[in-house]
Amino acid sequence: MLLVCAALLAAAGGFWLARQLDRPAPQLASGTWLPSGKPIDAFTLRDTRGRAFTLAQLRGAPALIFFGFTHCPDVCPNTLAKLAALAGRRDVPAPRVLFVSIDPERDTPEVLARYVHAFNPGFEGLTGEPSALRALAARFGVALNRVELPGGDYTMDHSAVLFLTDRQAQIVAVFTPPFEVAALASDLQRAAPYLRGRS
Repeated sequence: MLLVCAALLAAAGGFWLARQLDRPAPQLASGTWLPSGKPIDAFTLRDTRGRAFTLAQLRGAPALIFFGFTHCPDVCPNTLAKLAALAGRRDVPAPRVLFVSIDPERDTPEVLARYVHAFNPGFEGLTGEPSALRALAARFGVALNRVELPGGDYTMDHSAVLFLTDRQAQIVAVFTPPFEVAALASDLQRAAPYLRGRS
């Protein structure tokens, strides 16, 4: 009898797994769901406390990741404000928010902490060596460029793209501006069952 029960449970589990693998991708209103999760290469950055932040720290929970810089005049603060509004909604399984600086010369861990925590104390800021940041941005497909300004100042041009990663730290969806809180909330609700990780 125990063998029969075990066989039935195994069959039911196999059926459930097959249904999960065969189910269609979520239809997103404001983004694109990738056909298969895109792995992220190993990296080492620093968080706002100066501690190492690696691929291991990215695993375990879904995340929304945005590349920007604290001197950004509009796109970055507007995006973080939208993400703060999103995090404040009780009807959304809001993932963690990671703001990756592309301007390590000015964005020290202390500067990043003040900046991201002004939007939400739970937001995380990351910085690191220029080569590590460029390599990570390239893996995400983020274009970035330093633009010299008159008087010796400079700004940073970058792709204004929001990335969603699953619990296995794979990129599973990409969102492009304009970002609307209601649309992002609906998309995260649709995506939530798919964020456990895919092989």
